[in-house]
Amino acid sequence: MILKEAGGERILPIWIGPGEASAIAMVLAGIEFARPLTHDLLHAVVGEMGGEVVRVQIHRVVDNTYFASLLLRGKASFVEVDSRPSDSVALALRASAPIFVLDDLLDKVPIEIQHEPEDEPSWASGGEDVIPRPDPGPAGGTSDPEKLREYLKGLDPQDFGRFEP
Repeated sequence: MILKEAGGERILPIWIGPGEASAIAMVLAGIEFARPLTHDLLHAVVGEMGGEVVRVQIHRVVDNTYFASLLLRGKASFVEVDSRPSDSVALALRASAPIFVLDDLLDKVPIEIQHEPEDEPSWASGGEDVIPRPDPGPAGGTSDPEKLREYLKGLDPQDFGRFEP
């Protein structure tokens, strides 16, 4: 699963299982089943109990395992529930709830997507940028989805353990 910063260029890749990936992909593709799947069921239960999914927060990583929490609003209070990021995202997509990632996690990930130079506006006279560009990282600093896809295909799950947040 790759989460991209809204209004920015940072991304957070998180390895997830095929079942969770399928649950997320089905929502993104608009596929609905006649009977509820697990995340659909949880969304329905929260709603039937008078609650709502307020947001998802991906807030830390320990030994290459990401941790998230769901913020739920009940009839009289808020409840924060520990959750895997993949399950949280699958539920947030069904509930149209926002997904937040701690800035420190986005800052530590070794991949950053940037637009090609010809797509970027010039901020200074003479064509030079006045804001220094961050290191493009191993993805080559491109917004080309095919280049990113090829880069990610070559990764091993252990590659995401090379940084220490």
